[in-house]
Amino acid sequence: MIDLHKRDGIWSVTLNRPEKANSLTRDMLNSIVAHARAAAQANARAFVLRGEGKVFSAGADLTQAAEGLAVDPIWEDVSGAIAALPCLTIAALNGTLAGGAMGMALACDLRISVANANFFYPVMKLGFLPQPSDPARMVRLIGPARTKMILMAGAKITAQEALNWGLIDRIVDICTFDAEIDALTRDVCGASADHVTAIKAMI
Repeated sequence: MIDLHKRDGIWSVTLNRPEKANSLTRDMLNSIVAHARAAAQANARAFVLRGEGKVFSAGADLTQAAEGLAVDPIWEDVSGAIAALPCLTIAALNGTLAGGAMGMALACDLRISVANANFFYPVMKLGFLPQPSDPARMVRLIGPARTKMILMAGAKITAQEALNWGLIDRIVDICTFDAEIDALTRDVCGASADHVTAIKAMI
């Protein structure tokens, strides 16, 4: 349910559960953590998160969420492992991003989206707290008022709104989506791992 493809220092991790809107199980989350830590050890130049199908991720698997996954520390492990990567990290959002899956996208350096994606994080409605690091990361991107719009008022925002707010960095046509991600990783692919790490550290 998590596919890994490595090419020229680019690690592509794909959520591959399209029949369930790529909802995340504990095993899937553990796999993402393991891949992120392995990428750091392997001096990867870029780490790209993708979704299979028409949705990036609907968040936690509903059955496992009811059994405690919704409040499990594994979500922080995922976003922390991604945030700690010394390479370029990209959330390639092929569709809607919802719930706990927001944390892994917020932890990335860049968020690239298709035009028909929606973004929402219904923790107020569902009675859960967001993962601890998510509000601070969201505030840094879009400010406190808009963060409250999403986390407290339950706003579901479009890709265009997300771009205007600064939640995502670029909207790309689905037909050229893969080519755009490849273009964004081209320079780091041709650089040394130390060079990639040094520039990211300076930023």
